[in-house]
Amino acid sequence: MNKGELIDAVASSTGVAKSTVDAVLNGTIDAIEGAVAKGDKVTITGFLSVERVQRGARTGRNPRTGETINIPAGNAVKVSAGAGLKSAAKGK
Repeated sequence: MNKGELIDAVASSTGVAKSTVDAVLNGTIDAIEGAVAKGDKVTITGFLSVERVQRGARTGRNPRTGETINIPAGNAVKVSAGAGLKSAAKGK
């Protein structure tokens, strides 16, 4: 399901106009991105949590040449599924 299909599904299940659903979804995405950029953890209980994590510097290997390379420290995003989402994935 892509973003357009999600908007259609939410609009049809709630009876809210697609333009309104699109605006709310965009606002939600912006709020989550802003919180993660500040280092805050976003949790939607039973669904998912999103947080920024620090990755340490490490060495890697260039797969083409086999040469060892240094990968600098940086930030990454960690997304964890909640109990409800895990249950849905299991078909329950």
